Amino acid sequence: MKLKIKNFCIIFLVALLGAFAGTLGANELINENTSPLSANNSQVVYTNKESSDVKSAIEAAYDTVVRVEAGVVEESIFGQSTGTSSGSGVIISDDGYIVTNHHVIEGAQTIKVCTNDDIEYDAELVGSDEKSDIAVLKIDASDLPYATFADSDSIEIGDDAIAIGNPLGSGISVTTGIISALHREITIDNEVMVLLQTNAEINSGNSGGGLFNISGQLIGIVNAKTTNAANGMTVEGLGYAIPSNTVLRVADELIENGYVKDRPTLGVTVTQVGNSMQGFEPGLYITDIQEGSAAEKAGLQTYDRIIEFNGETIESYTDLSSVLNELSVGDKVSMKVIRNDQEIEVQLTLQENTNTND
Repeated sequence: MKLKIKNFCIIFLVALLGAFAGTLGANELINENTSPLSANNSQVVYTNKESSDVKSAIEAAYDTVVRVEAGVVEESIFGQSTGTSSGSGVIISDDGYIVTNHHVIEGAQTIKVCTNDDIEYDAELVGSDEKSDIAVLKIDASDLPYATFADSDSIEIGDDAIAIGNPLGSGISVTTGIISALHREITIDNEVMVLLQTNAEINSGNSGGGLFNISGQLIGIVNAKTTNAANGMTVEGLGYAIPSNTVLRVADELIENGYVKDRPTLGVTVTQVGNSMQGFEPGLYITDIQEGSAAEKAGLQTYDRIIEFNGETIESYTDLSSVLNELSVGDKVSMKVIRNDQEIEVQLTLQENTNTND
């Protein structure tokens, strides 16, 4: 399902530069080396071990991160205009598979990838999944450095976190921090996502870049940060990344099938109405129904207002998405809608979603 009107929330997606989006810079990592004290003062000994570990991790991961340039077309009252938006990506195989964010390449007419040796490639979009915000690209190359995946389920709060990406579209750079929260449930563009939280500085253009551990292994794909919804000011130290286990699962599905299998869908497009409009009460309305979908078979119609799904009250797309996330293809569920001021209940069987954008 794809929401046409997006809710106003405190999370904004961290990507898209160039002609149509602004960006911020990234901090440079500085290593401090200190010498150990004498053996007589062995209770307090400073070493350069931590600095060396971070440096080794960066060396292991740095060349696996690439710049991603998406050629986009904008429609306006003056006609079409073209531009380039920038983000990041991580090489995940030596033969050129690259993972990035869906929102980095969404709507792109052309996609180019530039590796750290300044070789530019035309990239093919293998598959893109809006719900998880993961996309896979493919370039024609071989013997590439690639990231190894860590088990994100084993990550603990306080673990080192190294963010490598392409902020400002100015090239690959590094920021460091720690994992500050696990299993953080965040709503982004009405999709409920469970993400890692880090205080490593995350900036526009870092989207699709890597979050790495102290061994240089990939623990997540950076995709968001928090901003202050009241005044638009940036809040630092609240960055988010899609856990590596989720990334690996979705990427494998996209490479094998072009979409994520066994994900249930109603087969509708919905729109949130926030305030009363002429003839419309606030709520979640069906605005389009896919041919042959579960919704069509159940007799749902455009402009039906969804009020209950599988026994849960529905007031927003986030509510609907949360319930769907707990269900499987083939599940039979009930759904209540308001149509022409009358409550109608229908029964439907959830079908597989083969469309990555709905």
